[in-house]
Amino acid sequence: MQLNQALDILKDEGYKYTEKREDILVFFNEQDGYRTASDLLNHLSQKYNGISYDTIYRNLHLFNELNILEQTELDGEKHFRLSCGHHEHHHHFICKSCGKTKAIEACPMNELNLNFNGYFIENHKFEIYGLCPSCH
Repeated sequence: MQLNQALDILKDEGYKYTEKREDILVFFNEQDGYRTASDLLNHLSQKYNGISYDTIYRNLHLFNELNILEQTELDGEKHFRLSCGHHEHHHHFICKSCGKTKAIEACPMNELNLNFNGYFIENHKFEIYGLCPSCH
């Protein structure tokens, strides 16, 4: 997803533009992978003295609800990244060191559905964690 697309989604959904919101989106636009609320707070506190975790989390969850950001959990902590823009169903490999991701085009549910005859599966999540070539 591009920065302008994200700002358009905010506007189209009736949320007002603020410089902080744009700076949050710029931060994720410049990152290559998942980042934490702490990463974002450290970045924004250089410009916004006294910015709180509450402000950070409120905006992160708004952007996640609007599908501007994707969210995952690594080692018990939520991590976010700009939506990768894939419109088709897919999953990710996530580097546990740098947070970079690589799309996984195959879905294991195609095989697993055979074992769930009679069950109604509403949703699923599949991620692989490890080290990317740069971090290995």
